[in-house]
Amino acid sequence: MPVVIRQRHPHFFGEVEGVDLRRALTRDEVDAIEAGMDRHAVLAFRGQDLDDAQQLAFTLNFGALEPTEGGHIAKPGERRIGIEFADVSNLGRDGRPLARDDRHRMFNLGNRLWHSDSSFRAVPAKYSLLSGRVIPPEGEGGDTQFADMRAAYDALDSRTKARIEDLVCEHSLMTSRGLLGFGEFNEEERRMFRPVRQRLVRTHPVSGRKSLYLSAHAGAIVGWPVPEARAFLRDLTEHATQREFVHSHRWRQHDLVMWDNRQTMHRVRAFDDVNLVRDVRRTTVAGDAPTAEQAA
Repeated sequence: MPVVIRQRHPHFFGEVEGVDLRRALTRDEVDAIEAGMDRHAVLAFRGQDLDDAQQLAFTLNFGALEPTEGGHIAKPGERRIGIEFADVSNLGRDGRPLARDDRHRMFNLGNRLWHSDSSFRAVPAKYSLLSGRVIPPEGEGGDTQFADMRAAYDALDSRTKARIEDLVCEHSLMTSRGLLGFGEFNEEERRMFRPVRQRLVRTHPVSGRKSLYLSAHAGAIVGWPVPEARAFLRDLTEHATQREFVHSHRWRQHDLVMWDNRQTMHRVRAFDDVNLVRDVRRTTVAGDAPTAEQAA
């Protein structure tokens, strides 16, 4: 059966049919999915009851894994799942929801802000693949929203496009968490989360389309006063997350959603994470190169 992709939003977001991610894919299937990512930026695969090994095998069709170190405050011995996965669930090692005042829970609340995965790394991520193992009941929240940063760029006026073409921003996990009042970082974490530089405008290597590269992790523009930069980035984010550019994915059990971090932002919507279980596991395909020269 051929891979079929049905677009679910006027600008982006495709839903994929005709592929079982639990088995090894053919080269034609991988090529069809990659072409779908270039076109739609986000793909949803319904009814994929994957285990960790199957999710990992599917991910490796698209490139090398990004390391998980440096993207969280959890120490190796505190991990609930394998080192290959980013644990973006609300669960502790005992499988129960984290307490309201748990430090890991408060850090993870940053995922409710608009962001691009790993923009805080010098070489930012290419694809993210999120598998929904246990999903809150329908109507209880926990949806994931995506914003098409290509369409947002296209909608800018020519003067703004010219102004932002060569701008470089500084991204850090301390910036996004600081927006929520989380600033309790030790010296090791401050070194790990030191700012990196990213271009504000990116060009897709296949389609040639330009997109805004925004994230809650971005807190400065090189050469600008910080207050001016943050006000400007806030205005751009408000523009890029207007309803016309956003699709909200309502999760079902065993969905897998795959997105291109070079072309989108996303955020998880609130749910009762102290009482309900949301077990979602992310694998991440590493990017190819920095977007900007790093500070010495």
